[in-house]
Amino acid sequence: MSLSKEIKMIRQRLFMTQTDFAKTLNVSYTTVNRWETGKARPNLCAMKKLKEFCEKNGVDYSSTETAWLLDEK
Repeated sequence: MSLSKEIKMIRQRLFMTQTDFAKTLNVSYTTVNRWETGKARPNLCAMKKLKEFCEKNGVDYSSTETAWLLDEK
């Protein structure tokens, strides 16, 4: 699965809006929107925050990490 779909699924599993998800990760709504549409990808710092978020909320992160590593632009 693509990185953008992985990120969207994480957010939707926890029934969060893009705005709420962005606040939790300390990024802007626009950033989350760009990640989910594939127009941008998270940097290393954002991926660390995403990993911590997933671990805290019991969401599997492994496929997201793999997608990030393989989705080079």
